[in-house]
Amino acid sequence: MSKKQDIMAATLDLIHEEGLQSVTFSKIFKKANVGSGTVYNYFANKEELVNAVYKEARTHMGEYLLRGYNPDASLYERFKCLQLNRLKFGIDSPKEFLFIDSFSFSPYISPELRNMGDALHSSDVVISLIVEGQKQGIMKEMDPHLCHQLIHGIISSIVKGYYIQKYPLDEVQVQQVLEASWKAILV
Repeated sequence: MSKKQDIMAATLDLIHEEGLQSVTFSKIFKKANVGSGTVYNYFANKEELVNAVYKEARTHMGEYLLRGYNPDASLYERFKCLQLNRLKFGIDSPKEFLFIDSFSFSPYISPELRNMGDALHSSDVVISLIVEGQKQGIMKEMDPHLCHQLIHGIISSIVKGYYIQKYPLDEVQVQQVLEASWKAILV
């Protein structure tokens, strides 16, 4: 990893371990094993650094969401793929998942960054799928962004329960979650 990546990884670790308010540049220097001036070569301040970490995490999540996505599959199969990938991202990348979940609506994240989506436009893919389902008359007529937030919230809640070992999320439970999130937005 580059020094910039080391700094960003250390920042994400510290936010996960201690919370954003407790993270200081001196803790970041120590955790990333870099000199104090090195951080300032890449980031003017803590806010800029946290926004860079957020952007990277959102990009990683966007890449994850589109793994194996087939735009020619049925609406249901595309939905299942996106939701399963969202769930797997949460399981495989808990620090990034929790960071995104905790800070997407935080004033600490710049409005431009919060609204930009990700490099692969995975949010646009989800919104387009919802709009397509609404045009077909099979998904609820509601703001597509609200609908997207609803299905994200289902996965977010399930993943957080998994983190605290409320349930193991075996294959049967994963399929139940996917079915429940599908049914949550059907007419």
